[in-house]
Amino acid sequence: MNAWHIGDPELEPIVDKVLSGRRLTLEDGLVLYRTPDLLTVARLADRVNRKFNGDRAYFIENMYINPTNICEANCAFCGFKRNPGENGAYTMYPEDVLQYVAERMNPNIREFHIVGGHNHLEPFDYYLNIVRTLKEHYPHVTIKAYTAAEIVFFSKISGRSIEDVLRALIDAGLETLPGGGAEILSERYRLKMSPDKATTEEWLNVHRTAHRLGLKTHATMLYGSPIETLEERLTHMILIRELQDETNGFLVFIPLAMQPRSVTASIKKRTSAYDDLRTIAVSRLMLDNIPHIKSYWINIGTQLAQLSLTFGASDLHGTLVEERISHAVGALTQAGLTRDELVWLIQGAGKIPVERDTFYNVVRVYDPAPARA
Repeated sequence: MNAWHIGDPELEPIVDKVLSGRRLTLEDGLVLYRTPDLLTVARLADRVNRKFNGDRAYFIENMYINPTNICEANCAFCGFKRNPGENGAYTMYPEDVLQYVAERMNPNIREFHIVGGHNHLEPFDYYLNIVRTLKEHYPHVTIKAYTAAEIVFFSKISGRSIEDVLRALIDAGLETLPGGGAEILSERYRLKMSPDKATTEEWLNVHRTAHRLGLKTHATMLYGSPIETLEERLTHMILIRELQDETNGFLVFIPLAMQPRSVTASIKKRTSAYDDLRTIAVSRLMLDNIPHIKSYWINIGTQLAQLSLTFGASDLHGTLVEERISHAVGALTQAGLTRDELVWLIQGAGKIPVERDTFYNVVRVYDPAPARA
């Protein structure tokens, strides 16, 4: 214990718990969030990450596809949604999606990440056909499509059960679900921030059902709103952890920093670097049964994402090509990165870059950065 040089006595029992492999409670999480000794929290998170992943840090070559921004939901944090007929509203049909992909495709793309608006003007078959068409034309590319909130929406417009919706999508070529639509898994929060979308239990049930059907999926948490509490963030993590205990179906947890409505918004409207790094570290420590914590460089920036690789993160996400949703609400980062840039960021953090597929199977291991003389 003394070798840790703990600056806050309240962390001592938590350090003891982590080193002995015992599970942290919500109360422990509050201490981690409130302690001034952030470096001890980082060191603990790094230790846990190394148990899972050693010195490796992962990334993927992927492409984001947002087929429509027309949406019936009204979320307080969204700048992507448009109403029918509104300036900037669009819907891409399968032939449009194929053209979009063809203009941006390269042979290394291994994943299509597909999310969009809850467009009530289109039937469920529209969403099925997007998946089916892409899989027919690019059978080697993994289809990661539609958040749990979208799956609930599809169930409502089609009259089908959640299981039937998922089975139809799987038959069309779906291979995994993204983690979006989770926001904060608290009904108090959801009634204020996303009242038209899936409830906490509905979101969890979609992933539970997907796991039962054999899909591995992703989980997110959108933090940094003016209204959520630290207790709600931690309860969110614990609900994910409990479902993972039940199904072992989550591949990764992705903390997403909420973006302001405008790129010109002041820094006071953005999450702080301290909150971003602390949330990644706390996520790593609380989610002791999920192998990866992703650092979403789109929202927190490339340099902070690089630093997060010593705060418990093991994944820098991917190349993306063209990200729209976070950039519609004020993200300041590039819309995409190259493979070489991701490798450089990981090497600069003293980690070994590993290119992966969607399911964390290794595609290529890169050399670490050469030691400096």
